[in-house]
Amino acid sequence: MKKTSVRARVLTGTVAVAALAAAGVGAVSASAETTETPAVQAAAKVDAQNRNLAQNTGLTIDAATRAAQAALDAATKAGQHVSVAVVDRDGVTRVLLKGDGAGPQAPESAERKAFTAVSWNAPTSELAKRLAQAPNLKDIPGTLFLAGGAPVQSKGAPVAAIGVAGAPSGDLDEQFAQAGVAALAK
Repeated sequence: MKKTSVRARVLTGTVAVAALAAAGVGAVSASAETTETPAVQAAAKVDAQNRNLAQNTGLTIDAATRAAQAALDAATKAGQHVSVAVVDRDGVTRVLLKGDGAGPQAPESAERKAFTAVSWNAPTSELAKRLAQAPNLKDIPGTLFLAGGAPVQSKGAPVAAIGVAGAPSGDLDEQFAQAGVAALAK
């Protein structure tokens, strides 16, 4: 194994320290700059005009949690063991509650029912009826055309959905999902 000389080690260490110091000074001076560049000013102007931005309406995490808990409470009061999912407008799960005693299939089924309800802005019990006219709907990934999903709307547009799974019938699941939607009006 070849040993490096003291002189080479000192020189290498000095270069490394100088490089770190230069990087630190550059970072400090870059963050200390107070004048806005033209790009930042242009970005602020675009934001103020909102011409290129989409604004979305969605449930807060607090509202989604309240709705999920209300659905779970309605099921528990009825003696049912279910899971509840609340998804946003894009079908992304915001809240998932697996109730005590709910089956292992219930969480995924609840998510898929909620996804289906928000995708078509309709209760999944209604969507299940549409399968007779368009049976290929069931082939869309992530969907589940069984009763138990209910959309949450703002001015008629879907902003979220609640899915419930695990009760002995989809009608009960949907009743509990509707209890979650109703809790948002309080």
